[in-house]
Amino acid sequence: MIWTDLWQIQVPLLEKALRTVGVYGGLVVLLRLAGKRDLAQLNSFDLVVLLLLSNVVQNAVIGSDNSLTGGLLGAAVLLAVNAGVVRLANRYSVLVRLFEGAPTTLIRDGQPVAGALRRLGLRRGDVQAACRLQGADDISEIKEATLSPGGSIVVTLDEGRRDVTIAALRAEHARLLAQVRADLEHAVGDLERRLTAAMSPQGEQKHG
Repeated sequence: MIWTDLWQIQVPLLEKALRTVGVYGGLVVLLRLAGKRDLAQLNSFDLVVLLLLSNVVQNAVIGSDNSLTGGLLGAAVLLAVNAGVVRLANRYSVLVRLFEGAPTTLIRDGQPVAGALRRLGLRRGDVQAACRLQGADDISEIKEATLSPGGSIVVTLDEGRRDVTIAALRAEHARLLAQVRADLEHAVGDLERRLTAAMSPQGEQKHG
């Protein structure tokens, strides 16, 4: 009896698959309508919503079936549908804009974009805290900060505030080395010219 309850699905397979696909599609639409701020989890309220979503839709996916087989089937359908959607979105950019939307500029030239913050329902303090995690100590240091469709904040610092990279250090080292080499070659050449002039007959006459 225990093994029967564990492995035997209590609902038709098609119903299980349709429930999973329906919940997946519904959540995609709801998150798209709710905007990128929920995905960004910039405050505790957004985090609570995302944590509760799985419990809210659990019964819609499970239905009257509590079997292990049904759960694994639902998980397999969910992974397969998501893989298909992601591959289609990667192939067609119009689907990316449809499902996820476009990046939103939150900060430009050190100033918050008030309209974007108001439209997304974001607080300036939450945005500042997220930007600090990206290496910006203050908003004034930011050239541009955007909220991506996936919920991550991408920060571009002013050139004077950016950390020096290894590639930049190597390039500067090569430039300085070339400059020193050029200066040395110029100095040696100038010294050779002076020695040649001093050792020439005219130079010896002047010396004498």
